Amino acid sequence: MIRLTIVSGARPNFMKIAPICRAIDNNPEFEKEIIYRIVYTGPADDVSLDSTLFADLGMRKPDSYLGVKGEAPSALTAAIMPAFERELDAHEADVVMVVDDITASMCCSIVAKKRGLKVAHVIAGTRSFDMNMPREVNRTIVDAISDYLFTAGMVANRNLHQEGMIPEYIHYVGNILIDNIRYNRHRVVKPEWFDRLGLQPRGYLLLTLNRQSLLERREVLSPLVDAVVREAGVMPVIAPMHTAAADAVRSLGLPAHNLHYLPPQSYLNFGYLVNNAKGIITDSGNIAEEATFLDVPCLTLNTYAEHPETWRVGTNELVGEDPAALVVAMKRLMAGQWKHATLPDRWDGRTAERIVQVLITGGGAKG
Repeated sequence: MIRLTIVSGARPNFMKIAPICRAIDNNPEFEKEIIYRIVYTGPADDVSLDSTLFADLGMRKPDSYLGVKGEAPSALTAAIMPAFERELDAHEADVVMVVDDITASMCCSIVAKKRGLKVAHVIAGTRSFDMNMPREVNRTIVDAISDYLFTAGMVANRNLHQEGMIPEYIHYVGNILIDNIRYNRHRVVKPEWFDRLGLQPRGYLLLTLNRQSLLERREVLSPLVDAVVREAGVMPVIAPMHTAAADAVRSLGLPAHNLHYLPPQSYLNFGYLVNNAKGIITDSGNIAEEATFLDVPCLTLNTYAEHPETWRVGTNELVGEDPAALVVAMKRLMAGQWKHATLPDRWDGRTAERIVQVLITGGGAKG
């Protein structure tokens, strides 16, 4: 029996964890081989974990909350590592699984490795090649010490091979986020306010902003938001945002009669908005992946994507932080001249099954 501890350090991590939990729970053969615990490094009263999240994702709530708060990487590191040590003292594990590239993933990987445990990294091998980005530091450290490197695409495989990772540790399993989209595609729920705003499917744009480095630079943010609302014309722009992001946009003082601020939405409500948007403007890589799967036009306010498949064969286009590029792209979007997606390889909803099978068989990782 493999004792698996699955770590989440932020709300988006649960979107990658849920398919793995479901794969184990729904397969009697897997249940015979693996017992798992879910550990959330934040507090149990974290407001980002809305009451419906775990039911929407078809998974149970975390078994343990480490209770660590804050955003500064050094402070998080100093708090998470001893807290996770105590978790492993109380609940032994054979494998510690982390996802993505946040500080919590790095911290828990290091703690596990120092205890002689195996480390499994889901969404391994993504690179921006910018070591000034804290997430790039995190992901390279996690990959370097992982025994299981679960990749979403061939570009990630190539990155790991070029960095000299042990080939037997690398497993091309596909994009875990797509498992969730497939699972929930017909479970999405129209928000109660949708009809009250007079919205129609394909009759609105969806705007999401989360990247702190963008929100803090008013001189960069202002022309980007201005371009969105101007090029949208009379079409509503729906903007579900956390308070800090909404305040940053409001403080710009832009004339934006068609911009509708909304609080963060539940997982299934947000899925409905993505499914039915005419187009999406975002700084989120996860949303660009969803848009590609759903064949919804997407403009990403960044110069790189963790999953290049989204712009190479998908509906995503990288416009960076360039208002002129954004305007050109939006004109094509509003004119209905956007490219269509070709579904990338292994976006078939079976990534979690492949991951669990590798863990059971041992993959290439040595004990």
